[in-house]
Amino acid sequence: MAKNPKIEKTNAARLLDRAKIEYELIPYTVDEENLAATHVAEELGEDIATVFKTLILKGDRAGHFVCVIPGDKEVDLKAAARVSGNKKCDLIPMKELLPTTGYIRGGCSPIGMKRPFPTFIHASALDYDHIYISAGVRGLQIKISPTALISFVGATVEEIILE
Repeated sequence: MAKNPKIEKTNAARLLDRAKIEYELIPYTVDEENLAATHVAEELGEDIATVFKTLILKGDRAGHFVCVIPGDKEVDLKAAARVSGNKKCDLIPMKELLPTTGYIRGGCSPIGMKRPFPTFIHASALDYDHIYISAGVRGLQIKISPTALISFVGATVEEIILE
């Protein structure tokens, strides 16, 4: 009988271990042609509303910040600018993602970035016992209590998606 391959702990997982926060690492099959959160949700067999994506934005006043939103939603740039203390903001260019956060597209976690950024999590996260976020690499998600995540990253809960 084949053994299950050992899941390599990511930096995000090690940080949660150190803080004694409960979580579960959930692997999934990566499709390099489809890095969308909807694909991740399908692979996990979970409701897309529980699979959150991590977006990095840059404002005109306060610099970089993080928005964590449901995987099938779009960030409301006006709301994101307002809650982050900016007049306007936009997603950072893809080429800036790795140097800014230490993460690549499809593997960006709100935990363990190169440096801490103000983080805003969409209020719907609190509707669930647990949500899924990237573990910091493609092919691995962290299943975590939203309140534990909010507390750990010092996030603010806000309405930051387009309806």
